[in-house]
Amino acid sequence: MLPTRVLRAARGPKVNITGFNMRAFKEAAGQPRYDPWERADAWRFTGPFSRWNRFRGTLPGLGTATVAFAGYCLYEHFFMEDSHHHGEEHH
Repeated sequence: MLPTRVLRAARGPKVNITGFNMRAFKEAAGQPRYDPWERADAWRFTGPFSRWNRFRGTLPGLGTATVAFAGYCLYEHFFMEDSHHHGEEHH
């Protein structure tokens, strides 16, 4: 461990010289009573712009491609002949 970190840890928690506690200030402030931009921003999170609808069409053909590839792999494994004949001797 670095010596500066050891010295900082020995001093204890950092003291706020102004006495201002930001956490207490935020808790006292709470939610604003009226947000003038709330109505203007509401359209961004509803209808076709909701979180699900924004990411739903990200990869449009992935499901179909996955099923087709799996089907091809199964067909190749069970029905196609192996033309290389690994392990057999050729004379």
